[in-house]
Amino acid sequence: MKIITYNVNGLRAALKKGWIDWLKSVNADVVCLQEIKATPDQIPELIYLEQMGYELYWYPAQKKGYSGTAIFTRITPKHVEYGCGHELYDFEGRMIRADFDDVSVMSAYFPSGTTGDVRQDFKYKFLDDFQLYSDELLKEKPNLIVTGDFNICHRAIDIHNPKSNANSSGFLPAEREWMENFINSGYIDSFRHLNPEPHHYTWWSYRAGARAKNLGWRIDYQMVSKSLESKIKSASILPLAVHSDHCPVVLELD
Repeated sequence: MKIITYNVNGLRAALKKGWIDWLKSVNADVVCLQEIKATPDQIPELIYLEQMGYELYWYPAQKKGYSGTAIFTRITPKHVEYGCGHELYDFEGRMIRADFDDVSVMSAYFPSGTTGDVRQDFKYKFLDDFQLYSDELLKEKPNLIVTGDFNICHRAIDIHNPKSNANSSGFLPAEREWMENFINSGYIDSFRHLNPEPHHYTWWSYRAGARAKNLGWRIDYQMVSKSLESKIKSASILPLAVHSDHCPVVLELD
């Protein structure tokens, strides 16, 4: 199974940058998207995805042009779960999950706290609630993969300038501690599990030529439950895919 997670920062915008041709080239079984910022009726190109063999499952935010997640899959799921049953997060389309025979795959879009204290507090509440949700879900679905944009750099190796960003949302001590605890609650950071080297990022600011200089942040992950550790075949980041300010993260399981 080849799984890709990608914060497309607006699927309609990504489509204008050749996203469908790119998707054909990577030949993924399951595609997890965040920040789709659209509803199916706004995207006539969906017919091409269906022709490629994808079943399309959408969970857009109630607010138009904002947030939202989706899963496109060539493997028919046994069940699709929309949201987590928490009105605040489900209103923003923050997570969708597809359950297959041997594994469950979630596409999750964690809140950003960069716009100020109100949203940072919202982010902390989300993190606390998501941990509780994950703890219960792992009991029910032990073979679980949580993919998506976590909006957190876990360690100094995951950000281009840890010193100057020490007080930046996304690299705050409390956020990094949460990430450490989340992983310790039963997950493997699949990319870091196989790739210990620095300078691998998944998001770059649009300002000051950050992407060309590789001044980035690694905030997009494929977290694999420990029961699947022996199944991890490969994990990679695709920085040359430029349909968004993020890039895709790929996981292959045996």
